[in-house]
Amino acid sequence: MSDHYRKLERMYLSAPVNQIYSPTIHIDKGRAVVEIEVGEQFFHAANAVHGAVYFKVLDDSAFFAANSIVIDSFVLTVSFNVYFTRPVREGSLRAEARVVSRSKSLVIAESVLFNGDVEVARGSGTFVPSKIELSEELGYG
Repeated sequence: MSDHYRKLERMYLSAPVNQIYSPTIHIDKGRAVVEIEVGEQFFHAANAVHGAVYFKVLDDSAFFAANSIVIDSFVLTVSFNVYFTRPVREGSLRAEARVVSRSKSLVIAESVLFNGDVEVARGSGTFVPSKIELSEELGYG
């Protein structure tokens, strides 16, 4: 299974959007951790990280926690709820996600976002296996 996790990590890092964020990722069974360094390019007008960045890191970590246990297809985010608790102006954002429920057709994962040791947001998502096969065309290889 660790080969599956490393392929998912390579797939994630190869996505064009990640050239903007330069994240790191670590995936294990039912878990994923995504981290990015905070930069002013992620700020809104009040000089703190925009909520879209919080969402990206939370969703990415929960998504890959879910896809870690779905080995034959790309999962899709069906819904995702975010709870913002603190602003972030410096340091890094680290999202730690884990799968909390799985049925034949749904995977539910929760993620907690930290700035250093301080929790700044949390989210939960529902994911479904798609008809998109995990393949080298997706960067899964």
